[in-house]
Amino acid sequence: MKLLELAVRTFCDVEAKGVVDAAYLFGQTSDNQFSVLSAGAALIEKRRTGRLLLTESAPKSGYPGYACWKKELLQLGVPAASISGVDLREEDCLNTLIEAVGMMSYAKKNHYARLYIVASPFHQLRAFMTSVTAALRIFPEVKIYSHTGNPLSWSDKVSHSQGKTIGSRKEVLQGELERIRAYQKKGDLAHEMDVLNYLDTRDTNRRKGWNSSKSRLTQ
Repeated sequence: MKLLELAVRTFCDVEAKGVVDAAYLFGQTSDNQFSVLSAGAALIEKRRTGRLLLTESAPKSGYPGYACWKKELLQLGVPAASISGVDLREEDCLNTLIEAVGMMSYAKKNHYARLYIVASPFHQLRAFMTSVTAALRIFPEVKIYSHTGNPLSWSDKVSHSQGKTIGSRKEVLQGELERIRAYQKKGDLAHEMDVLNYLDTRDTNRRKGWNSSKSRLTQ
């Protein structure tokens, strides 16, 4: 039931007040990229943030690549000056955890205080949980907010997960829920209670650092 509570809070997260430092757009295949890119462009248009962060790499693991996504965002009206890359060019492959760690390291280096996390709807819960996992380990002071990508047809057949998974978006969603449990067992993903505690602390504005003694995460 706690995972259901977290899912509702992730998909219906409160909007951060004012303008946040950046929004990170989690990589997707070309089948699903419009969901993420259009949501990011809307954040710029509505002045919820002035910067979009993308994975900076060549096409890899199903991701069309930084140059492709930047071109798509420019066509959606996003100014070039508002697009920045998180350098993952040296990674052999891309996955949600690698992106989250790279994004959090970038945010810490640039002293960001607040971030939006944007992913396709079927990927949003795991992407947000992974982002919190990385934040608690690398940059616990940062406040991250969930901003779900725009929905696309759930019945369309698409590719996902480094381009290796093929199925309708509703079928892909089931696979995402299975991955959450599998990665939690490996220690790569925070328990839902840790993420809920993070949200509670974020919203009461009392975060002074992460107390690892209260976490189930492996360090």
